[in-house]
Amino acid sequence: MTFDEDLDAVGLLCPLPVLKARKRLAGLRSGAVLRLRADDPAAVIDVPHFCTESGHQYLGSRKSGRETHYFIQKK
Repeated sequence: MTFDEDLDAVGLLCPLPVLKARKRLAGLRSGAVLRLRADDPAAVIDVPHFCTESGHQYLGSRKSGRETHYFIQKK
C-alpha cells in the first residue's frame, strides 16, 4: 500500500502510538495516508477506534515481522 508519511511508534505503549499519529495527521493534507508502525498489542484496538472517533479512514493493517503497519487516511 502506498503512503505519504511514515511514523515509527515501535517500542511505544498505549496511548503513545495513537497520540503520535494524531499529531502527525494534524500536519498532513486531507486525503494523505499515514503509515503507523507499532508493536504495541493494544494498537490493534486503539488505532481503528481512534479513526472512528476522529473521522479519519482506517485503511487496514499488515503484519511485518514483530511490527504491525496501520494505514490511516486523513479526513
